[in-house]
Amino acid sequence: MQVTSPTPPNPSPPNLRPLWRDLMACAQLVGAVQDGASLATALPQAAARGKWDAAQRGAAQALTFAVLRHLGTARAALSALQPKAIHPPLLRDALHTALVLLLPDTAVQYAAHTVVNQAVEACKRTPALCHAGGFVNAVLRRFIASPDLLSTVCAASTEARWNHPHWWVETLRAAYPQRWEGVLDVAQRQPTMTLRVNTRRISRADYQTALNACGLHSVAPTDPLLDQALMLQQPVAVERLPGFASGWVSVQDAAAQYAAALLDAQPGQRVLDACAAPGGKTAHLLERADCTVLALDKDVQRLHRVDETLRRLGLQARTQAADAARPSDWWDGRHFDRILLDAPCSASGISRRHPDIRWLRRAADIPTLAAVQTALLDALWPLLQPGGKLLYVTCSVFPQEGTEQAAAFLARHADAIASAAPGQLLPQEPQHSMDGNAAASPAPHSQDGFFYALFTKSS
Repeated sequence: MQVTSPTPPNPSPPNLRPLWRDLMACAQLVGAVQDGASLATALPQAAARGKWDAAQRGAAQALTFAVLRHLGTARAALSALQPKAIHPPLLRDALHTALVLLLPDTAVQYAAHTVVNQAVEACKRTPALCHAGGFVNAVLRRFIASPDLLSTVCAASTEARWNHPHWWVETLRAAYPQRWEGVLDVAQRQPTMTLRVNTRRISRADYQTALNACGLHSVAPTDPLLDQALMLQQPVAVERLPGFASGWVSVQDAAAQYAAALLDAQPGQRVLDACAAPGGKTAHLLERADCTVLALDKDVQRLHRVDETLRRLGLQARTQAADAARPSDWWDGRHFDRILLDAPCSASGISRRHPDIRWLRRAADIPTLAAVQTALLDALWPLLQPGGKLLYVTCSVFPQEGTEQAAAFLARHADAIASAAPGQLLPQEPQHSMDGNAAASPAPHSQDGFFYALFTKSS
């Protein structure tokens, strides 16, 4: 039986790739994440080893996202069906993938018999698993024949119910007693693709017209701080975006687009972007004002992406590989008018967009990251001139990296004045009606979870 895989959300021309092949590709990637590798690292490595074409790579990524969003449920279900450890790990990961494909609420849907058939076929086609076809068949059929198993394991396990580690769920429950469930629910949904129009090249209204001419429908948010944003009703490959290669537009979540407006850099001002890679916020600052930007990042390879982004958009900044926490290595002694500190963090606010994050982070990481953020804030504050502004940003929903960090900074620095800023933005996604209308949704627009604090230095 040859069953073809669905094309990913941004499809290349369809091919006749069988489902078993994508199932095994996904199992490799899920296994890599469970071994501690990020999907951003594991995917290109696996694609190179397997010589995957663009369609297979896209399908593997889409399926892996679905599995990682439901991995807690799959783990608990497999443990209930087979309490003993499963070896080799690739077999365990293939079963996790197949179980997610059998869940009623997963984004990728197949008939149950198709999933079983193709999971068994995957074993036959994989030398390390060729002995396991009968075992896989039995486990999956037992799952199908146990309609109450899901409710049982979800009732017994926080991780199974919410598809996040227990410590993560408890941290959110304590921080947001009225909203924690909504934060976790949003993390299970595919986020909207949000664009940032380069208004140095084209107006937002004209770019929206260009999108419509290509059959791509978009919505402009009404928030005045998001005056360059457009939200697509359906995600597409960037190659399909009119003028992308010519610098008309970039892909950037709405929450990230607040940074440039809040910092409010003026023409001629000296601006430091302290942790700049991959360059989206650097570019946004320059799209809004003719300021002089120094973009720093410790990672030389990631800094190359800043240069590439600026070239595509027709913008200029000085980029330098350096540790922002050690100004003695790079600062020329001239004070900055504005400093953007998009600090290293848990990335807990973007786990809906990068579902591997929730399985890679550990509770012990949070105080370690908070210490890094504190060191950066204290190192950069003396570089700001009186009357200048420093914007502290994290893509986190954990208070240690947001409200608590900001309060501690103000307590340490008597010359820091808290200025108006959004504070904690929680992830949100409008509930669309069948016709795509989100007007009835309590969420005005799609956004990731970010924290913003703006500090002005007293004169």
